[in-house]
Amino acid sequence: MSHGGDLPGVPSAALGLMDDVPRGRLLAAAARALSFVHRMLVGLSMVSVLAACLVLTSGVALRYFLKIPTDWQDELTQFLLVGAVFACGGAVQAQRGHIGIEAVASLLSPAVNRWRRWGCDLVSLAFCSFFCWKSWTLLHEALAEGMTTDSTWAPPLWIPYGLMAGGMTLLSLQLLIQVLSGPASIREG
Repeated sequence: MSHGGDLPGVPSAALGLMDDVPRGRLLAAAARALSFVHRMLVGLSMVSVLAACLVLTSGVALRYFLKIPTDWQDELTQFLLVGAVFACGGAVQAQRGHIGIEAVASLLSPAVNRWRRWGCDLVSLAFCSFFCWKSWTLLHEALAEGMTTDSTWAPPLWIPYGLMAGGMTLLSLQLLIQVLSGPASIREG
């Protein structure tokens, strides 16, 4: 198993979070802007995970010591963690940090491996774009119908759906940049 950075022919990080350096001024500018957004969201996600830890800890303390029910803590924690996971998906992809089985990649030449990576990026873009579109339709339905969770707290469902839609949009944009950058890196190899 590998994170992609230790394979032969894989370029090092050059734009902060970006693993591949896009060619062309417009594509490079979009990659830098997206990298900035990723860095900000990673920071917010760290705070979100810390907040989730504090909410769970306080909920346990309130229930155990003061016998105060906390029916809101589980959903709030889920919302915080959903936001952190989806917000960081694009940043992880920018570093090619998703875990993947690289048994075949280590056997391929660097040129063939670049083609394999580009093809995987293309398939991932198609899947994530579909997921992104469905997330936006779920968000629209939740807003239009005023959907809430089934708990007694009943927070609106547009919150997690909005976090999911935003995160999948950023992941799809990151994959689009990598797909558009792929042919230039293939030709250079």
